[in-house]
Amino acid sequence: MKWKDKCFNALDTEKMFENSGHRTRFKELLDCYSDYPFFTKGLCKCMYLSAWDDEHFCIMLETLMEMSLGKEKDTEEMRSKGDLFAEERKDDEYYVYELSNSFLDNRTFHLDESAKISSKIRHIIACALSAARIIDNV
Repeated sequence: MKWKDKCFNALDTEKMFENSGHRTRFKELLDCYSDYPFFTKGLCKCMYLSAWDDEHFCIMLETLMEMSLGKEKDTEEMRSKGDLFAEERKDDEYYVYELSNSFLDNRTFHLDESAKISSKIRHIIACALSAARIIDNV
């Protein structure tokens, strides 16, 4: 069994998908882009996070299509875009992009309890961090 299938199955077994749309979007990204040279566990974590809703899924899909057409070998350009997206945001989304950047950098993300973010975004971040631990152990 390929790593991408083991990863998907591990997340599915642990019931890490919020709904069927989240599950389907993540599976589509994984199936389409896991064989590219820029694919990493960090990118896989970003895929999980971006698959949460249609808006972020479309952003991720556009970015990955550009990377595949440009024959990118790593996620450096994606990481640069993540910085730009984070800088543009003055709301909860800032933390989502910071989390994504930490995944790409393979560094620990810590959300300060005093951060003024909605319970919805706090939930998404908590789920993404749990999924990241599962992905790391596949």
